[in-house]
Formats: sequence, C-alpha cells, structure tokens
Amino acid sequence: MLFGLDGVEIGLIIVFVTLFAAILSGFPVAFAIGGAAVISFGIIAALDSAGLLIHQAIDESSEAYNALVASGANEAAISIFRNPDLPRIGMPVFPNGWETALDRNVSFIVNRINERVLAGQSIETLLAVLMFVLMGIVLERSKIANDLLTTMARVFGPLPGGLAVSIVVVGAFLAASTGIVGATVVTMGLLALPTMLRNNYSPELATGVIAASGTLGQIIPPSIVIVLLGTLAGDLYSAAQDNRAQLAGCTDALTYLGEPAVVSVGTLFQAALLPGILLALLYAGYAFAFALLNPEKAPAVEMGHATGEVITRGEGFTWFLGAPIALIAGAMLLANVNLIGSQATNVDSFSDIGEAASLRTNVSPDCQAAMIDLHGQAAWDRAVAEQAAIDAAGGAAESVRLTPEEIEQARADKVANAAPIGTGVAVLVVMLALLLTTARGVSPSSDPKPLILGAIGLLGVLLFDVLFVGPLTSAGATVLILAIPAALALWASKVAATRMARNELIRVVFPPLVLIVAVLGSILGGITNPTPAAALGAAGAIMLAAYRKLKEQDRSPKIIIWSTLAVIVMILIGVNFDLRINLDGVSLESWIAFIVSYAAYLYALFGLLFSCWVLYTSGVLTPAVRETAKVTSMVFTILIASQLLNLVVISFGGEHYIQQFLQSFDSEIKVFLIVMLVLFVLGFVLDFLEIIYIVVPIVGPVIYGGSFDPKWVTIMIAVNLQTSFLTPPFGFALFYLRGVAPREVTTGHIYRGVAPFVLIQVLGLAILWFFPGIVTIVPDLIPN
Repeated sequence: MLFGLDGVEIGLIIVFVTLFAAILSGFPVAFAIGGAAVISFGIIAALDSAGLLIHQAIDESSEAYNALVASGANEAAISIFRNPDLPRIGMPVFPNGWETALDRNVSFIVNRINERVLAGQSIETLLAVLMFVLMGIVLERSKIANDLLTTMARVFGPLPGGLAVSIVVVGAFLAASTGIVGATVVTMGLLALPTMLRNNYSPELATGVIAASGTLGQIIPPSIVIVLLGTLAGDLYSAAQDNRAQLAGCTDALTYLGEPAVVSVGTLFQAALLPGILLALLYAGYAFAFALLNPEKAPAVEMGHATGEVITRGEGFTWFLGAPIALIAGAMLLANVNLIGSQATNVDSFSDIGEAASLRTNVSPDCQAAMIDLHGQAAWDRAVAEQAAIDAAGGAAESVRLTPEEIEQARADKVANAAPIGTGVAVLVVMLALLLTTARGVSPSSDPKPLILGAIGLLGVLLFDVLFVGPLTSAGATVLILAIPAALALWASKVAATRMARNELIRVVFPPLVLIVAVLGSILGGITNPTPAAALGAAGAIMLAAYRKLKEQDRSPKIIIWSTLAVIVMILIGVNFDLRINLDGVSLESWIAFIVSYAAYLYALFGLLFSCWVLYTSGVLTPAVRETAKVTSMVFTILIASQLLNLVVISFGGEHYIQQFLQSFDSEIKVFLIVMLVLFVLGFVLDFLEIIYIVVPIVGPVIYGGSFDPKWVTIMIAVNLQTSFLTPPFGFALFYLRGVAPREVTTGHIYRGVAPFVLIQVLGLAILWFFPGIVTIVPDLIPN
C-alpha cells in the first residue's frame, strides 16, 4: 500500500487533485474537466501497472464472510466500513487491467452522451436550458433591469436601507424573469452600486446585497440549476428507491413505497418557489435590520416620486387589497358550493378501473416486515382490510367498454350536476375585474363611469352564462350569447389599461410580470412541462424587448400588441373549440374556429419574426444569440466532460468506495449532513455545474435512497449550490461584481460584504431542515 492508503483512496486523491489543478490552470472549465479525466486515468493506470495501487477488498471466500452471509446479512450491505474485521485480500484497482477499463470507459461515454445529450429521455428537458438562457439574456439586454431599479428605488428609497431592499426586490424579480446570475449581478453592479455609494451606503452592504440578490436566479424558478438537477434527480431517485426496495426484499419501489418513485422538473419548480421567496425575505430583512442598527451606513434616500396620482391610504387599501381579496375569495366560495365549476360533458367510453388497496399486500415476508416498518402497522392493516374487501367483491373491477345507453346516462348525469357558471368564464371575469379595480386604485380622480360600465358588462357575462349557456351549448353559440356584455367589459378594460399605463410602477412591472405569470403559471399549474413554457418565455422575451426598442425609436409597437392579442385568441379558441378538422362531419363552427385560430397563429408568427427583425437591426439579437450559444455550449460541454470524469472514478471503484463509506453510517441524517457539508466546502473551489455533474451522481444513490422526500433533498442541494456563487475565492458572483465595481471598492469590501449573506444562506438551509413543509406544501397543493 502506497503511503499506507488504500489504492482506491489514492485514486480518488489523484482525480480530485488533478481536477483542481486543471481548473486553476486557466483553461476553460469545460475542457479542464475532460483533460483532468484523461490525465488522472493515465496516472492511475501507470501506478496500477507498476503494482503500487493495491485495494484491500473483503475476501469473499473466507469462512467469516460466508458465516456472515449465512446469518442473513445482505451481501450488498457488507463493506469494509461496516465490517472492518472481515479478512481482506489485496487486488489491483483495475482487476482486469487498465486496458479493459479504458475500453469500457470509451463504450460507456458514447452511450452516456447518446442517452443524456443527443437522444435520451432528458434531452427534451435540457432544451429548456437553452430557451431559458435566451429568455434571460434578451430581457437583460432590453434594459428591464434599469427600469426596475429606478422604479423600485423610488418606492423603497425613503425607508431605512431602502436602496438595499430595492436591490433585493429587483434581484428576485429578475431571478423569476431571467435567471442569469452573471447578467443580473453585472447589471445591478453597474446601475445600483455607484448610486448606493454616492448616498453614503456602506461598501460592504452595497456589494453584499448586490452579489447575494443576483444569485436568487439559481433557486427562484425558472432556474437553470433546478432544470439540470431535476434531470439527474429523477433518474437517481428512481434507481435508488428500486435498489432500496430490493434490499428490503420487495420487487420494486412501487410495491415498497406504495407510490411511483418519480420526481419531475415541474414538481421541483413548485417546490423551489417558497424557498426562493424565503431567501429574498431573509436578505431584505437583514438589509433593513442593518439600516436600523447603522443608520449612517444605510440612510434613507429620496429618489424622486414615481409618476402617477397620489392616493390616500384608504383608497389604496380598498382597491389594491380589499377588492382583489373579495373577488378571489368570492370566486373560491362559489366554486366550493358548485356555482362555479366544470361544464364539460365528455364521457370516457370505458368504465373506471376499480380502486386497488393503498399498499400491495401480496408480498414476501421480508418485504411485508419492511413495509410495516416503513408505513406502520396501522397502514398495513388498513391495506389488508381493503384488499380483503376487494377480493370479497370479486376482485378489482376491470375497465370495460360502456354501452351507448350507459354513455348517454353518464353524460346526462354530468349535465345534471354541472355548475351554472363555467370555470373558464369565471376566471376571465375575475381577471378583467382585477384589471378594473386596479385601474380605479391607480387613478381614483378619473371618471369612474367606464369602469362601472365594465363591471356591469362582467355581471352581464355571468348572468347570461347562468340563464342562456348550459353544458350542452356549443362553443360558438356561447361566444355569440356572451358577445355583447363581453364587448362592454373589454372596452372598459381597454380604458383601464390606458389609465394603468400612466403609472410608472405598473408600466415597468406589468409587462415582465405577465411573462413571468405565463411561464411559471403554466409550469406550476401543471398545464405544461418546462420545455414548452421555456419556448413561450423566450418568444415573449423577444417580443417584449422589441416593444421596448420600438418605443425608444418612437415607432409604433402596434404589430407586437396585436400579435400578443393573437396569442391570447389562439389560447382561448384552442381551449374552447374542437379544432380537429381531419375528423368526419366537422361542424361549421369548428371550421370557423380553426380558420380564426390559424389566422391568429400566422399573425403571431409574423409578430415574432418582426420582433426578431427589430432586435436584429437594433444590434440586440445577434449578441444575444451568440451569448446564448456560448452559455449553452458550456453547459453541454461540461456535461460531456463530467461524464468522462465520472467514468474514470467508476472504473477503479471510486464511486462504489464513496457510497460504501456513506452507507456505513447508521443514520441517514448523518449521511445527508456530511454530503451537504462536502457540497458547501466544494462550493469554495468548484462551480455549481461541476458539482452537479461530478459530485451529485456519486453521492446521489445514497442520499436519494433513503426516506427523505426527493423534492426536499433536491431543493436543499440547490440552495447549497447557490452559496457556491458567494463563497470566496472562486464565487462567480464575486468575480462578476469585482469586474464592474468602482476603484474605491476593494476585493476586501466584497468579501466582507458577502460573509453575512453566506451565513444567511446557511440559516436558510437550517430553516428548510427544520421546516421541510416550506418545500413540500406547494407541490402537495397543486396536482401534477
């Protein structure tokens, strides 16, 4: 044994020393990782050929080992860490020679690139990375951050530490709309840091809050970190739980857990929402507390008044808080009493499959004991009783085709039980009503008659829906019936939108807010997966940026406005009409709806192409696409290189050795804390991409193979990785800020400034540790 260390331990040291040296060499990280893999493999192969790397493995032919297996011990659970007294046998780290390991590595890397980069199941999800990056870069170049910073500074500036709080608000807003840490930190560093310093803000607080707020894009959806982690987490959790089930004596994870071992990127977006907001609140709370304790280092600053009418506190409470709460609460109350609900009459041609027991009970004795230990005796007894009742009734009912009479009866039952007001109509009415109330609050001195007429129109829509629209009313007839009151409401909404546009805060916040709601709402609501939502976000960002450019050039943006309306028309028609014109006997209204929606699609496409042309001629599109290509290429190159490095670690048994070490701890809490500590320390020297693709696949089978909720595990890792942007000496946010900071701001100021926010990150992790419901409550409330 070399230096008294096991050969696998020496191999791991060589890999990680070579990796750190390659990263510090100045070569691009993506190529440094691949080079470290090749160099470390060559060094390990040379030492192995010289007979210097000897692995002390358990002698599986010994009497002690056979006696342990005969006593009932699981062979997969026996290791040199759990059973140090078992006889050992020395063997090379490459049992079949380094040539065989190299041949296997080449084969594996080709297969993994094909599975994870070119044609695997995760490639569709990884495409979201490209489009989210494009969305973020385009929005960053459209000067949205400039407007947000100016507006928020006017709103929060008069408060103690108000400029710092405004930085946090803008950082959270940009995180949800761009998610690009570098762009956010650089933009806020250029625009806000000089202003804060001129107003006597402490350089430490100013730099710390800018760097920390810029990293919120790593956790607040849509987050590239969560997309990349999610593609790994799903595979790791599924495989780890299957392995856990087999160790427990069960056939698969579904049998053992009673539910599928699945976790998706969309679910992780839902889980990350509240933790991201929590971190933003912690940052803002620290800035405010710092200002109260050190008023001379974070003074209140009057940045000028925002444009718009001055309203009283009562008017603001009534129209911005009371009326919206009343509208939303009223709609929810009507939905609970079935006055608002689905009016769909679609009936499946097959009957429902009979419900199965909550747990599978036809299992082996070992699996039964493990399931009772996992779920509890009461849950097992309940499942046994459920299965007995199902068996007594003749077994689980199979799905059978319904007769025409049964289908008609089922449809009649749906019609009889349908709510008087359709869900879609109610949602549109609430949205337009919120628009009217907001306009009233923004400009209370304006003539209220148009808004009152709009409210009458909305009430007319609801009344006409109750009196003249039923579940069997066709979509075309519904449009004609509701046309007059809806037209009145839309006219009033146009007036309301014009009044709202006079308010600077709404004019700046509303367009990106709509884009955020469209992207995140479609994901968090389970309407679509992240990839189509990212495509929508990228297209919306291009049109929004083009709108801004046209306004700057004093050119009419009507084409983009009408294109946006065309998209809304497409969505409404697609939701309410049957557009399948390839069926037999297509109705006239379906043909009309198809023609209108297709025309809207063509106009929306024209608007998108026009927006691209505007950005191209303005010199925005070309650098944005080039930067997107650079970032995306870096991500995928690191993915490929990290796969090569992982295979090197696997080839000499390093991955198995680390996993056995972690599994030797009896408490999975200890294991998880060790992993989190290792990730935190590695964050000082490695970027989040290297940690995701190199470290997480090694430790993932252990931390995802326990009883912890996979959503909670993934979000804890994501928050931990966010810290890697702030930790010296290689925190990327620090580099970005150092590059744009004025000369009077030193590196020491930046390091001292981020230190409290690193501690806040640790505090955030502690809060999520003790209150995991913060992570799981949103996914539990929203059906997937």
